[in-house]
Amino acid sequence: MIRTIIFVVLAALVVVGAVWLAEHPGSVSFAWGDVRGEIEMPAVFGGLVLFAIVIALLYRVWWSARRVPKAISNSRQRGRHERGYKALTQGMVAVAAGDPNEARRQAQKADLLLGDPPLTMLLSAQAAQLNGDEAAASRYFNAMLKRPETAFLGLRGLLMQAERDGDNQAALEYADRAKTLQPKTPWVLTKLFDLQVRQGQWQAALKTLDQAIKSDAVEAADGQGLRAAILLGCSFEAETAGNKTAALSFAEKAHKQHPRHLPAIVRRASLMHETGKERGLPKLIKEAWVHSPHPMLASLYVGGDDTPDALTRVKKFEELREVNPDDPESRIALVQALIDAKIWGAAHTHLKALDVGEHDNPPSRVCRLMAELEEGENQNSDAVRYWLVRAASAAPDPAWICSDCGAATASWTPRCSRCAGYACMAGPGTRSGIGECAYFSTCFDDT
Repeated sequence: MIRTIIFVVLAALVVVGAVWLAEHPGSVSFAWGDVRGEIEMPAVFGGLVLFAIVIALLYRVWWSARRVPKAISNSRQRGRHERGYKALTQGMVAVAAGDPNEARRQAQKADLLLGDPPLTMLLSAQAAQLNGDEAAASRYFNAMLKRPETAFLGLRGLLMQAERDGDNQAALEYADRAKTLQPKTPWVLTKLFDLQVRQGQWQAALKTLDQAIKSDAVEAADGQGLRAAILLGCSFEAETAGNKTAALSFAEKAHKQHPRHLPAIVRRASLMHETGKERGLPKLIKEAWVHSPHPMLASLYVGGDDTPDALTRVKKFEELREVNPDDPESRIALVQALIDAKIWGAAHTHLKALDVGEHDNPPSRVCRLMAELEEGENQNSDAVRYWLVRAASAAPDPAWICSDCGAATASWTPRCSRCAGYACMAGPGTRSGIGECAYFSTCFDDT
């Protein structure tokens, strides 16, 4: 549009100039040596215009001639780049296809054609990894750290190498540096959290988990379950450092985070007993006994090992049983106290309610209680032997089972001591707790 307007204006000026010359005729006289002449004004102006056109054409030819070498060079460079990017693409395809030789060949070709290390270092590193040359891959990844535009990719490559080598400490350091560069990248936050848990850095893991939840790297529902388990990890960490007050505070936060999380309830109750804060303990245990009976809670309810006599224990266990009378745990805890108090008839009554007949399949600890009752009441060695034999083949005692490796442990921990797994802690699973570990005994398992 603007060019059209300029053209119209110039055309109008030419027309106006031509009209003006027609209305004001004149001539130009000249003398050159013996030659004298006279030229009309229209011819003079026409000659000037023609001269200007010729000069413009000559300038255009000169300008174009000067640009020819550069244009040829640019064309060749574009061709090199096209071939280089094609080689880069084919190299990535070869990596995806698992062809190390083709990947290395295309990486070298791309590096030669492009002459741009940031574009080819990652491909070269991946090709080296496919060839099993981890040392060369490590050199490429470390070289990438020196360039801001490739530092993040280099850290990711080194992190993956460290994990494959089982060097969790180095992997943790790389993940932490990656978080500094890209603090909101989901995989960085989840990987850093995983490594912090594996290294037992519970408070750091709690901070990372909160960031992951905030940035949607971890779903809120999963994050709340994980948070309860990590808070318990913080509690164990604080106790190891000799600070039981902080340990109890973390346990209370875990319980508030997940009110029905049995490990949090047991942990809080145990620390309340150990720190002498007994005032709210009976209420806490009774509230938990309604939905999550547990032998440790029963023991804490009667004061642990500090209960003065067996009859007092019987009375307290009878109080506890009233909260959840039909749960086997209520009867088992009471039977043990009755046997200790030598109240044989009541012990027999409650054991029969636990299906201890010849054709029943009572769990191992119930069989042991029957053996203990026979020995204490009747001194019947044959009956004792019979029940101990049944105990050996009966369902095992309740334990916490790692869902990753199957390791069993009597005490819950936020991380498996054998495989360091924690992956299943994310969602509320059985009544016994969140994920990673779960009671396999029907006494404690809702599922």
